[in-house]
Amino acid sequence: MSTSITLADYAHARAGDKGNILCIAVFPLNPEHYQWLKRELTPARVGEQFAGRRPSAVKRYEIDSLQALNFVLDGALEGGVTRSPGLDRHGKSLSYLLLSMQLPPPH
Repeated sequence: MSTSITLADYAHARAGDKGNILCIAVFPLNPEHYQWLKRELTPARVGEQFAGRRPSAVKRYEIDSLQALNFVLDGALEGGVTRSPGLDRHGKSLSYLLLSMQLPPPH
């Protein structure tokens, strides 16, 4: 039995930006896994996953009515749309970085 899973097997995500702030909303594929997501997908773990982007802060907002977690990563977009030389200055593809995270499986 595997000791970890890939988040993409249990959730989907959408990313957006505002200046130099990256926002990623995560939704479980199965509503039964929402509590597991709340337990395992912590701001600290998300910060570790995005360490290479050097966010200055990672905040998590729980949206129980939608069974969603919204992560806000300050300073994660290399200065934002008008300053970053990166290919994806808006951070739209960064939801896939989060979805590649390894977590303990739900039980």
